[in-house]
Amino acid sequence: MQSRPMLVIATGTPPPAIRARFGDYVGWFLHAMQWPRGLASVCRVDQGQQLPPPASVCGAVITGSAAMVSERLDWSERTAAWLRGALDSGLPMFGVCYGHQLLAHAMGGRVDYHPAGREIGTQRIDLLAPPDASLAALAGLPMSFSAHTTHLQSVLERPAVARVLARSAHDAHQILMYGPRVITTQFHPEFSSDNMRSHIRLRAATLRQEDVDVASLLAAVRPTPWARRLLRGFARTCLAAEGTQSMVAQDDPPSR
Repeated sequence: MQSRPMLVIATGTPPPAIRARFGDYVGWFLHAMQWPRGLASVCRVDQGQQLPPPASVCGAVITGSAAMVSERLDWSERTAAWLRGALDSGLPMFGVCYGHQLLAHAMGGRVDYHPAGREIGTQRIDLLAPPDASLAALAGLPMSFSAHTTHLQSVLERPAVARVLARSAHDAHQILMYGPRVITTQFHPEFSSDNMRSHIRLRAATLRQEDVDVASLLAAVRPTPWARRLLRGFARTCLAAEGTQSMVAQDDPPSR
């Protein structure tokens, strides 16, 4: 059994209606990774909690948030500085949505509102090239797969140190890689299909004002097992570094 916990960097909480049904972001990630909660350390940076030394944890996941990276909030900028140091230290990390954007900002990329507006719903993600053998978390990933999305801001300019691995029709930077053990996604591999539908319904009135066909969005929601496999692969990467693989369940059977 590994001696160091997985760090979950919580950058916000879900809207009350979503949280009442599905719980908090921390639970979503741990469930998706099949990681025991008792072997995880949670730091709620948006509430001012102090991040631990990178060497004290086996890896870190950075959650989504209702905040915007472009706001440059104090807690967010402090977290960005920690991420720079953690990246330099070689800590395995997986950032999602806000976490994806925050690491890009920390490393010199540009994050702001997407000029085409929001992306929401189950979208097709396209790899730019077959993943090479060094990218263990992407092993077996097909060239195109489905993933759940909801965001207004994006990485508009990638950091020079990041490699772009995937895009969608809306967003050019759906997966960024910072070496073989640090990956970030604009999409939400931790979402279930029910979770995605709930996010769409919660924003239905706003989406209709934006001339979005809500019924079509809901009808297009489907399981995203390939996206979830990324989190499972990341968990195994962290366990391999700790000398054990037995704690993480096998992947769900993929369905294209």
